Amino acid sequence: MKKKILVSGGNGRFAKILKKNNKVLNLIFLSKKNLNILHTKSIEKAIIKYKPTSILHCAALSRPMSEHYTNIEKSINLNIIGTANMVKACEKYGVKLIYLSTGYVYACTRGNYKESDPVKPFNNYGFSKLGGECAVQMYKNSLILRVTMTEKPFIHKKGYTNLYSNYMFHEDMVKILPKLINMTGIINVGGKSQSVYNFGKLHNKKIIRSICSDKNLPLKQTMNLKKLNKILN
Repeated sequence: MKKKILVSGGNGRFAKILKKNNKVLNLIFLSKKNLNILHTKSIEKAIIKYKPTSILHCAALSRPMSEHYTNIEKSINLNIIGTANMVKACEKYGVKLIYLSTGYVYACTRGNYKESDPVKPFNNYGFSKLGGECAVQMYKNSLILRVTMTEKPFIHKKGYTNLYSNYMFHEDMVKILPKLINMTGIINVGGKSQSVYNFGKLHNKKIIRSICSDKNLPLKQTMNLKKLNKILN
């Protein structure tokens, strides 16, 4: 019998792609109505009802990035307090927690960051996700996936030639997720290290044009994927 996995944020961007493309995992997608991460009792009620072996925690505030500055309370509530609530409920009922974090927890100034490297977010979004990570790391039956992913097709008409990252599409993440969920600890997850422009041009040749990033963005956002590749291979 397949392990039963609850998915928080069941109406979110990644959750919708996961629901459409998953053919392997036994997933139950719950919206805010049925699993409100701001209320521990709501999380516990879902756990008692569905008796999952794991929770894939996708509920979060991501974009627009500006909201993590203009609405700090919302950012803290959803990404830090909500995740801490998840940890408390999972620990209470012995449920594994799989947390979708981000490569933005790294300083992104030198690139090729390993999971064991120091973290120092360069923006409020990164800080909010790191706050969630702090709670998750207190619970040993957990997995943190520091993911760099985006929508397909590549929606931007411009791409930075001097900013390097590990972009992958949501669909690519769906394919490899079954090989990751039984792990614990922290895993960097992404695609080939390359400029944003090269990634965009590869998937959107007709309309993307090259631009240079300004000095407000760190340019070396790549992660070391040796741990990931060892698991997949």
